[in-house]
Amino acid sequence: MTESFRRSGEYPQGDDHGSAYPQQQSHPSSSPVNPEWPPPPAYHPVPPLHVEPGTTVWPGSGHGGDGHGGDGSDGYGAGPYAGQPDGSDATGSTAAFAAPPAPPQGPDPTRQRRAKGPFALLAAVAIVAAAIGGGTAYGIQELTGNDTVASSSTSTSVVPTSQKGTVSGVAKAVSPSIVEISATSNAGSSTGSGVIITTGGEIITNNHVVSGASAIKVRLNNGKSYTASVVGTDSKKDLALIKLENAPSGLKTATLGDSAGVQVGDQVVAIGSPEGLTGTVTSGIVSALDRDVTVSTDESQGQQQQQGGGSGSEQWPFEFGGRQFNGDTGSSTTTYKALQTDASLNPGNSGGALIDMNGNIVGINSAMYSAASDSSSSSSSAGSVGLGFAIPINTVKSDLASLRAGGSDS
Repeated sequence: MTESFRRSGEYPQGDDHGSAYPQQQSHPSSSPVNPEWPPPPAYHPVPPLHVEPGTTVWPGSGHGGDGHGGDGSDGYGAGPYAGQPDGSDATGSTAAFAAPPAPPQGPDPTRQRRAKGPFALLAAVAIVAAAIGGGTAYGIQELTGNDTVASSSTSTSVVPTSQKGTVSGVAKAVSPSIVEISATSNAGSSTGSGVIITTGGEIITNNHVVSGASAIKVRLNNGKSYTASVVGTDSKKDLALIKLENAPSGLKTATLGDSAGVQVGDQVVAIGSPEGLTGTVTSGIVSALDRDVTVSTDESQGQQQQQGGGSGSEQWPFEFGGRQFNGDTGSSTTTYKALQTDASLNPGNSGGALIDMNGNIVGINSAMYSAASDSSSSSSSAGSVGLGFAIPINTVKSDLASLRAGGSDS
């Protein structure tokens, strides 16, 4: 009965091709069939597929309009033979072929692709976050609170990519975070600099800039002035933490880098207010590391310098290499390790920032040799001579908790 469906050349001949389906078991009452031939399809045959030798084509794939058999089931019909409602074939005979098991189904590739979607999105976000660099640290600071300091490695760039490695790019990115500090005491007034480290108005500066001050005024990069108070001081490290009263919103904070990664010869930029010239930018290199700089811990030393200097800017005395500069440091002193730089520093730069070319703060400028203060020098030799020193920013970061608690001098 089944031969009536075979046309010349429609099915493979001989044993070379093998059986396209597993060998079928016949029903006892059915007509004899050749076991080499597959059962007739449950739908009208379509032209044979031309595939490369060795390619396996599963039955029902790509046929029937829905990827299954003509009745939308497994490609073979629901009954023994689904060509007719009563199970008979087109000639009226009943076929006795059982449908072979459907091929094993693997994971749905569509579902697999969808499952990978969120992971791909997270990977993309991570790449963007890495590209943003320092902006990520600032964003974390905004989310976690006003007293969180933005910190990063020296490889993180705060400067826009188009201006990376340029002094102008560093100045534009960091200048809004640098302030001018005017401190008034019984001995007079002095001018220094500071670095904004939190959006709540915390500012790092040198202890000698605010030592003994009865009033402190802070001038922002935009020209607006605010009153500030001392939070904590550490004369042994020449550091102080002050905070703006009624700090405005939108303060631009500096990103503290990693001074352990600084090397001799690295380019650096200094920003401060030398001689009251707010926002002055100079540049140079790191000349040396771990210089032993000795400064006074007696606030009266600074007050004497303020009275004698008459320039309106502090000229804090310090000692280096057995010699004293900018006056007498007195008997009460402390020594710390400093970065040496040839970036031009002058009185008023103290407390300002020493910055790497990625825009990260690597030091707080603290001491500079001023030839004008040397009695053997003439006025024509006044000004920076390329001997400046900065407190490494890692020292500052390790001292922050103590400064917030009042400092070691409280």
